[in-house]
Amino acid sequence: MASWLPEILFETVGQGPAPSKDYYQLLVTRAQVIFRWWKISLRSEFRSAKPGETKETHEDFLENAHLQVQVALIFGARTLDYVFSLCEGKFDFLERLSDNLLLSIILYLDLEDVARLSQTSRRFAKLCASEVLWEQIVLSACDTITPDMRALAEDMGWRQMFFTNKLQLQRKLRKRKQRQGNPGERVL
Repeated sequence: MASWLPEILFETVGQGPAPSKDYYQLLVTRAQVIFRWWKISLRSEFRSAKPGETKETHEDFLENAHLQVQVALIFGARTLDYVFSLCEGKFDFLERLSDNLLLSIILYLDLEDVARLSQTSRRFAKLCASEVLWEQIVLSACDTITPDMRALAEDMGWRQMFFTNKLQLQRKLRKRKQRQGNPGERVL
């Protein structure tokens, strides 16, 4: 399974806590944790400071409390926990799947499960609310989609169309047709 992993497992950049303007990069590869920093200061004693870098194996990082504290201060405890997991060999393969593949998988779920999945992470919330997913859900639920219905869905959104009842959809389609027939006339 590890051979399926890319060389770079995780990368993030950030600025040190205020009032620092220092810039940091954290890179986790298959074999190392690389921590880089650039001192940014107007003070003359730091102007000639060169960028620095620390490279640790995963095992050494797990034992280096000083580096762990720096990572937590700059990038936060969640990032530190995630790097710990990577260093311990705990990879989230689901997170590494492409959006298109995940959308294909989500299409097999019941609507209740889609709602629950959307609450698990920002990425799944975005995927579960995507127009691509809801268009496929509507297409699988309906026998036929007329060009007028497709145009209405693109205006109001596929998800909204799915949850709108049939009478409201018929009313909206009728109004849309009337507007197209008389563009200057307002329909109530």
